[in-house]
Amino acid sequence: MEQTSSKRRFFRRATIAALVTSVAATFGVAAAWAHSGGHGGGFHRGFMGGSKDPAQADARIERMVKHFAVEVDATPEQQAKLTQIAKTAAKDLRPLREKVREARRRGMELLSAPTIDRAAIERLRAEQIQGADAVSKRMAQAFADAAEVLTPDQRKKIAERMQKRHEGHQRRRG
Repeated sequence: MEQTSSKRRFFRRATIAALVTSVAATFGVAAAWAHSGGHGGGFHRGFMGGSKDPAQADARIERMVKHFAVEVDATPEQQAKLTQIAKTAAKDLRPLREKVREARRRGMELLSAPTIDRAAIERLRAEQIQGADAVSKRMAQAFADAAEVLTPDQRKKIAERMQKRHEGHQRRRG
């Protein structure tokens, strides 16, 4: 009997961990880009760990866009447009922070309940997929808007830097 209870606890914890991880991955990856100004720096704090204060988030976006602008030799006009695009995207995505936290709380409650409500878990999963789709759409819009601000040569520079960064990540992973 104790072994069965032990197995149940293990599977319950594993399920909770899997749900939390999937929710965090779904929202965190896409939305971290909004807080990072679109080039990955947001992963240090991620979507959930960024500042709740809009002024601090805007200041961070300004710093990151300034760094990005130097990398691609952007004009001051381009930098201003990119900053506005990133700030608008971050503002649009900000309300999702609380929704993600609430979904995590609900998931933990569902998976730690005395009886498992599969229908409720499925509803939560479907809501998370809808949320991830909304984030993805908004980020695609922001990326396209930013790409239109840049010249073809600047976009090529970005693609080359991203490819090098990707290759570096792949080498470190083995």
